[in-house]
Amino acid sequence: MDNSLFGIPDLDRYLVLSILVGFGLLEAAAGYLTRSQRTRSDWIQEAGSFFLLSTAIKPCIVVAVLWIGQAIVPDAYLSLSHWNFWLLLPCYLLIDDVMQYWYHRSAHEYQWLWKLHRPHHQATEMGFFVSYRNAAVYYILMPNIWWVGLIVFLGGAKAVAAGLILKQAVIIGSHSRIKWDEPLYRHTIFRPLIFLLEHVIVTPAFHHAHHGKSIQDGISNPNGNFGNMFSLWDQLFGSAIYTHDYPTEYGLVRDPGEHWSAAWFYPVISASNSASEVSREFTKQQQTQCEPISVELEPGAHVSCRCGFSSNQPFCDGSHHGTKIQPCRFELDRARTVKLCQCKATEKPPWCDNSHLNLPQD
Repeated sequence: MDNSLFGIPDLDRYLVLSILVGFGLLEAAAGYLTRSQRTRSDWIQEAGSFFLLSTAIKPCIVVAVLWIGQAIVPDAYLSLSHWNFWLLLPCYLLIDDVMQYWYHRSAHEYQWLWKLHRPHHQATEMGFFVSYRNAAVYYILMPNIWWVGLIVFLGGAKAVAAGLILKQAVIIGSHSRIKWDEPLYRHTIFRPLIFLLEHVIVTPAFHHAHHGKSIQDGISNPNGNFGNMFSLWDQLFGSAIYTHDYPTEYGLVRDPGEHWSAAWFYPVISASNSASEVSREFTKQQQTQCEPISVELEPGAHVSCRCGFSSNQPFCDGSHHGTKIQPCRFELDRARTVKLCQCKATEKPPWCDNSHLNLPQD
């Protein structure tokens, strides 16, 4: 059976490689690479992740699924090969993407999975290689890679090949520093087009917001905008924030840093710095207190802690990552002394509503 795309052997691989090279050349031509602040550790982690994922992890998973399928359900082999390509392609893509959405969202809501995904958000600048920046175990557990193997086993190799090309074009484009959507926001004539595009696929502005350091800037949405290829799931499950601007700062609020080997091979290798989330000694400690705090704040935006783990109480330091609790952004129009909650039981965050009076006292 010929599984090559359009009858051309390995066409899918050549096109994916062309997308990577194309965005790389565009970033180089725009001067982004020469102005890059990436460290040697960053380059090793990003390039190494790409090559290990593409040459080892993904092929091994696909081969494993084929072997398991042949051993357990041999009659199902190539059972979808008679399906129409244009029917199988959207089925593959939509199921793939909704699984990726929930896996990605779970990586921000569960601590053990966040530690595997955290390297992706340590990048302090965007670039096409950032999309491959995760721990190895994160990729091994990724459900849509196993889904690729299943569809190939069932006879949908051509749909997978075409789908991977489309996915890579969107994913690499949304991580790249080439903001192809920016001109469409600036010119009125293009606004209907970009409105349609951003409500279907993940655009650079949509995904850059996900990589922003803090919601304080009013643009970033690091605990939302989880979409991989389609923005449909964020809209459907209430995690979408649309912005036509880009964060000025990327990365994590609290990032002590660690060697690339710990970021890539955790939990086999851990960080030596005990302040790192991927060290053996690290534990999150509750910092709540059963009394409010009065602070004098300047006018502008501020972000208060709601998870209780921040060591910068009552303000957020990013410790909520890996929980389902999000911080609270608030704005002041003038300098004021305000009373902020520290018990995290208030129903009017960030303000104290005296809920601490109803809590058990030690």
